[in-house]
Amino acid sequence: MQKNSYTVVGVMSGTSLDGVDLALLHFHFDSEKWAFEIGVAETIGYNELWVQRLKTAVNFNENELQELNHTYTQLLGNIIRSFIEKHQLENIDAVCSHGHTILHQPQNGFTLQIGNLPELATTCQQKVVCDFRVQDVQLGGQGAPLVPIGDRMLFSDFDYCLNLGGFSNISFEQGGNRIAFDISPVNTVLNFYANQLGLDYDDRGKIAQSGNLNSGLFIALNNLDFYQKPFPKSLGFEYVKEIVLPLMESFAIATEDKMRTFVEHVALQIANALPLKQGKLLITGGGAYSDFLIARTQFYLPEIAITIPEPKILEFKEALIFGLLGVLKLRNEINVLSSVTGAKKNHSSGTIFSIPPTS
Repeated sequence: MQKNSYTVVGVMSGTSLDGVDLALLHFHFDSEKWAFEIGVAETIGYNELWVQRLKTAVNFNENELQELNHTYTQLLGNIIRSFIEKHQLENIDAVCSHGHTILHQPQNGFTLQIGNLPELATTCQQKVVCDFRVQDVQLGGQGAPLVPIGDRMLFSDFDYCLNLGGFSNISFEQGGNRIAFDISPVNTVLNFYANQLGLDYDDRGKIAQSGNLNSGLFIALNNLDFYQKPFPKSLGFEYVKEIVLPLMESFAIATEDKMRTFVEHVALQIANALPLKQGKLLITGGGAYSDFLIARTQFYLPEIAITIPEPKILEFKEALIFGLLGVLKLRNEINVLSSVTGAKKNHSSGTIFSIPPTS
C-alpha cells in the first residue's frame, strides 16, 4: 500500500545561473488531492568560476562535457549534503533534483542535464530521484516544460501559471488537457545585458524602464519564427546564443534601449500566449521581481488578475514541483503529460539512485 505523506528535498538549478535552489518539502495526499508545505529553503549561489563554466559549456566537446558532469555532480552533492546537515534534516524520503541544463535539442532527440549521475546519491548520502527530461525526449517529446503537472495538482485555483526565469513558460487547462510551452527567453537575455553594465541583474527592471523602445528591434524580435510555431515547443540557451543575441547585437543602440525593447517583447509574447485574456494568472520565478516587466504584462492583459505569491512559492516553485515529480516517480505514477511535451504517451519519468551499501 502506498503511503500518503512524504518529506523530500527539492533541488533546482535554472538557466538564469543565480544558483542552486533547495527546499525541504512536505507532501500529503488525501481525498484525491495533493497538499504541500515548504519548510526551510535557500539558494546557494555559484562562484564566478562556476558561472563562467556553465555559461560556456554549450560550446564544450564530449570529453569536456563528461568531465563537467562529474565535477558538477560532486559540487551539487556537496551542496545538498551541506544543506541537510546545516538544517539537521532527518527522515528524508528522497532528494528530487533537476540538475542543470547544458544542452536542450529535442528536435535532435537529445537533452543534457548535468548533475544526474549515480554518485549524487553517494555524495549527499540520500536516495535521489533525478534526470526527469531524457525519457520524455526518447518518447518523442520536447522534454519540457515539466512543471505543468505540478501546476495542475498544486495550483488549480489559477487559470494560468506563468514562470519568468531564464525563459518564460505558461501552463493552463484546455479541452480537458494541460497545455504548456515555453514562450520566450527572459532572464537569459536581460541578465546578459545587465552583466555588460557590471550588474548581476536589472533590479526591479529599473534599467530597462530607463531605456527607449526601439521599434525596429521590437518588430524583428516579434517576427522570429519560434513565435509562429504551434505548441508543444521549448527553448534552450542555444536559441538565445545563435538567434536572439545576434539579432539584438545587430542594432547599434544603447544597452538600456535593448533591455527596454526586450521587456516589451517579453510582455507582448506573454499576452499572445494566453488563449483567453481574462481570469487569474499566477506569476513566479525571478522575473516576477521586475516591477517594470509585470507592469508591461498587465498593460497587455488589462482584464487579467495577476497574483505574485509569497516569497517561498515565488522563489522555490520549481524546486517544489520537481519535489512532487520525484514523489510521483517513487509511487510509479504519471509525472509527465504528453499533452504538454508532445511525447507518445503520459509517463513516469526520472531515475532513482539508492545509496550504495558500504562494504
